[in-house]
Amino acid sequence: SAGEKYEMAVITEVMKESQVAMVCEYADIVQLGARNMQNYDLLRTLGTLETPVLLKRGLSATLEEWLLAAEYILNGGNPHVMLCERGIRTFEKEVRFTLCLGSIPALRELTHLPIIVDPSHAMGRARWVADAAGAAVAAGADGLIVEIDRNPEEDKCDVPQLLDATHWKECMEKVTGIATVMGRTVC
Repeated sequence: SAGEKYEMAVITEVMKESQVAMVCEYADIVQLGARNMQNYDLLRTLGTLETPVLLKRGLSATLEEWLLAAEYILNGGNPHVMLCERGIRTFEKEVRFTLCLGSIPALRELTHLPIIVDPSHAMGRARWVADAAGAAVAAGADGLIVEIDRNPEEDKCDVPQLLDATHWKECMEKVTGIATVMGRTVC
């Protein structure tokens, strides 16, 4: 698998209960997308696993609703839940979603769960991803999801937000610099 070849963890989104067993067979982390954040049957099923779950914030979910969705997984016995801020839907049209960086310090007070930020989905444009990623690190995010591709123009999905090698290098330099100032490291 690609994960074994590159010695990286594999994360795959699951959309319905019938996919859970197969996804867990091949993935190290199960992702529950924004549109399924309130799929309670699926949340309960993920609670029975030992596999870590990345729970993306729903498009219009409040922090309380998001944390209550995480509780379904935690109450099922799976303590391995990560929250992923990926932006929320607002009236803004210039960016794909409004990246709610204020959620990071608020969540620090409300939960012990790791907080991951997905600036690629929020910004929707590759040229803005590095700035949003740096801001997320400065706000205290535990990790980032950044979409990269050697040849973004040849991809079939989310092309405008994919970083090429040059933009990826610039993003990592920015994130590493900000993390260093904050007394944190990037791995």
